[in-house]
Amino acid sequence: MKEDQLPALIKKARDRDQKAQTQLINYFWVDVFSFVMNKVKDENDADEITVSVFSKILNKLDLYDPSFQFKTWILTIAQNTIIDFWRKRSRGNEDPNADLQDLKNDFAKSPEELLISEEDRQKIIKIIETMDAKNQDVIRLRFFEEKSIKEIAEELNLSVANTKVRIMRAKKILAELLKADETDF
Repeated sequence: MKEDQLPALIKKARDRDQKAQTQLINYFWVDVFSFVMNKVKDENDADEITVSVFSKILNKLDLYDPSFQFKTWILTIAQNTIIDFWRKRSRGNEDPNADLQDLKNDFAKSPEELLISEEDRQKIIKIIETMDAKNQDVIRLRFFEEKSIKEIAEELNLSVANTKVRIMRAKKILAELLKADETDF
């Protein structure tokens, strides 16, 4: 992609164009993953952090200031996410659901935070059942069965990159549904 095409792609992604969002992720994936991998030295952690970074980027595109380079903005988000990762790790938080609590969303409480109580869990399950089958599968595999991205990719016969994008989209849709229903929470 040419540098002069980036602002138009960012605008489309900001307007919730899923193809543009996927293009943006694909275009910067290697840069972000390499940056994260260099800091954490573990492929699984780097994968998880990179997914979290892109989730944050897509949720905060409205905050991007075009007077700064987009790549610099992305890598700043990546750096802050890495810092959060190390802080949490240094506290000894090895809870397998800890990464769920990290993925905050601007629209509502994160879906993961709401899984704390059984009552909330049942409400979330009912909301998840309103989603299309693809999104239900991804949410179930990732957050209820706690499968890795690689395991999900294999089970759904998708590439790892496509699986990551599906997880981010499914979480975003779930967060929007939860926001719409948040008066019950």
